[in-house]
Amino acid sequence: MWYVILLAGGSGSRMGAGKNKVLLELQGEPVICRAARAFTAVADGMVVVARDEDKNAIQAALEASGLMHERVRIVSGGATRQDSVWNGLQVLPADASKVLIHDGARCLVDEDTIRRCMDAVDKTGTGIAAIPAVDTIKQVNEGWQVVATPDRATLRAVQTPQAFTVELIRRAHLAAQAEGFLGTDDASLVEHMGLPVQLTEGNRRNIKLTTPEDITMAEAMLNDSPALPALRVGQGYDVHRLVEGRDLILCGVTIPHTLGLLGHSDADVALHALMDAMLGATALGDIGKHFPDTDPQYKGISSMKLLEHVVALLKEHHFRVTNADVTIVAQKPKLLPHIPQMRQNVADALQLPLDRVNVKATTTERLAFEGREEGISSQAVCMIQEI
Repeated sequence: MWYVILLAGGSGSRMGAGKNKVLLELQGEPVICRAARAFTAVADGMVVVARDEDKNAIQAALEASGLMHERVRIVSGGATRQDSVWNGLQVLPADASKVLIHDGARCLVDEDTIRRCMDAVDKTGTGIAAIPAVDTIKQVNEGWQVVATPDRATLRAVQTPQAFTVELIRRAHLAAQAEGFLGTDDASLVEHMGLPVQLTEGNRRNIKLTTPEDITMAEAMLNDSPALPALRVGQGYDVHRLVEGRDLILCGVTIPHTLGLLGHSDADVALHALMDAMLGATALGDIGKHFPDTDPQYKGISSMKLLEHVVALLKEHHFRVTNADVTIVAQKPKLLPHIPQMRQNVADALQLPLDRVNVKATTTERLAFEGREEGISSQAVCMIQEI
């Protein structure tokens, strides 16, 4: 069971508002309520950690927004952020096995970012939202003289949520307490134990409200709906001929059949349509441009590898797929038994939850080249998000 620890114990001194910044309003709604609402669709319960003097006001705000129920608790914070997280961990119910730790001042967090953290925990035990560094970073000495310039490609700006199995983050806190270690974030406690920490894709809109300028920026993001963020639609279509002596591969699944698809690569017509949809939505051409059939390096290559390349290419241009729908048109063989694995392969490659990927198959009632079993065609539609 998933729980959220929502940290709301800051004083807001840098905000200059005279009260806790999570009680400030954005478009008529308190910051704490916007942050809490982001988790309602994905988590089973929540622990809000707050200063004693703010607990009543936070509870009143949550109640007014319909966010207060039997699985939401408000507890007192500690002297440090680390202490506050520990206080939250202490009151998690026995059935809470996984936890998302989030700063209440990051009230623009989106569900996709949260789900990516959750998916990473399911696979690795940790999932930390992060974004690539866009500025050159300089390491300096006490006199502000540069001593090193780290490679920006290896740097990530860490956000929240930071997600863990409850057992792991509790163990990390106990180890830190025993050694007197004070981390800069939750992940650093796991790192201090010498254990790996998995980062996952965050969102540049997931800003932390710290100064009055941040409030202005958040208001602008909420007001400027076309940039929340920009979405694009892509459509792809492909056809391959059926021949003897070739494997039939669709969405990375090898399907038993007497015929296979002819092509320079493995001729996975479904993935080819999907890649063309992705490239078309981002105005990056088509698969013929990126993987020409005159290039021997693509001879017989798995289209799953090509799809991974296209996903990476989109990331380089600050795009990601939010959902995909693929239709395969084939008279034979029956594809229904293989569709679950097809969906899983595509979801893994696109780094999406399974419920964001659909694959379906149909026939043409023996009409046209598909009906005559001369070939198989595929169509794909996808939504692309700017990041």
